[in-house]
Amino acid sequence: MKLFAKLWLAVPMMLLVSACTSNPKPSASEEAPIGVETYRPDVSADGNLFVSGTVTARQTAMISTRHMGFVERVYVKQGDRVKAGQLLLTINSEDLKARRSQAEAMVAEAQAAAANAERDRQRFRALHAQKSVSDKELENVELNNTSMQAKLQMARQGLQEVKAMMAYTAIKAPFSGVVTQKMVDAGSMANPGHPLLVVEQTGDVNITAALPEDYLKWVKVGDTLRADVKAAGRTLKGIVSELSPSASMTGGGYQIKVTPIVSNQTDLHPGMYVSLRIPGGSVAAAASDKEGVWVETTSLVRRNQLTGLYVVSTDGRAQLRWVRTGETSGEKVEVLAGLNANEQVIRIGEGKLYNGRKITIQNSSKS
Repeated sequence: MKLFAKLWLAVPMMLLVSACTSNPKPSASEEAPIGVETYRPDVSADGNLFVSGTVTARQTAMISTRHMGFVERVYVKQGDRVKAGQLLLTINSEDLKARRSQAEAMVAEAQAAAANAERDRQRFRALHAQKSVSDKELENVELNNTSMQAKLQMARQGLQEVKAMMAYTAIKAPFSGVVTQKMVDAGSMANPGHPLLVVEQTGDVNITAALPEDYLKWVKVGDTLRADVKAAGRTLKGIVSELSPSASMTGGGYQIKVTPIVSNQTDLHPGMYVSLRIPGGSVAAAASDKEGVWVETTSLVRRNQLTGLYVVSTDGRAQLRWVRTGETSGEKVEVLAGLNANEQVIRIGEGKLYNGRKITIQNSSKS
């Protein structure tokens, strides 16, 4: 009985020690917060339209040649800056050199014949004035002189043609810019019309996009539009300089060109994605006079038939919000219900997000 009593007292003590020394598994709420990037939705009282576009160079040249031959040397590489008139590459021109020599010989022969015919014409004119030759003889000599002068002109044009072809064996930059593509190397065969290099003008750029037919009534030449360049991290203004009246050859999109108001945009490079904002409102928003709330499509979370996104809660956690979306334009989608304009939407997270995950905002920006 005494032994049983001692054991009865020892069991609670062992449980108490075990409870004090155990390390419970941390709950999800105690996990280290993950860094996220957030933005605020785009809001416009008239419902902005968003059209995807790209930055294009003001001038782009596809460098090619009219002469077939082997590429002897390429003096530039992709990314090199070139000046107008700078030599870019040379093409073997031995056959053209031979043709040039022939053309020069023909010119020399035609010059001698033309000079002799001119002397005969002068001599026969003097004799005709003295009544020593007939009118017919003078006419024949003058006709021969005209023929020789024409042959001389033909020979000179032939030489000029060969010289023009020679210019296509020493390819030079048409304007100052950057070599953006290089399609050939030394030893490659250059074929007429096939591109060899691509040179794009630097500094001055345009923004081009394909405008859906429903948007045509909101845009005209001379309008000022706002463009969001995500890669450059800024927004700029531009003027609509061109608007194609036809979409028959562009797959249903009406080509639009926007010229930035501020020239020499050195941080904009051809190929960058641009989101053009066109004031006026979508068809649905314009009809109902509702505010348009737009978010980035990459922020959406799709589970089964539901669509949602993560927003920042008041206690600094990721909160999954189910929303109802409307039309999509470029990389933007309209949220019809479930999101307020003043909320912060999570764009990028360092780890896996879930509802209630603690977060830290690393870089907050407006969309």
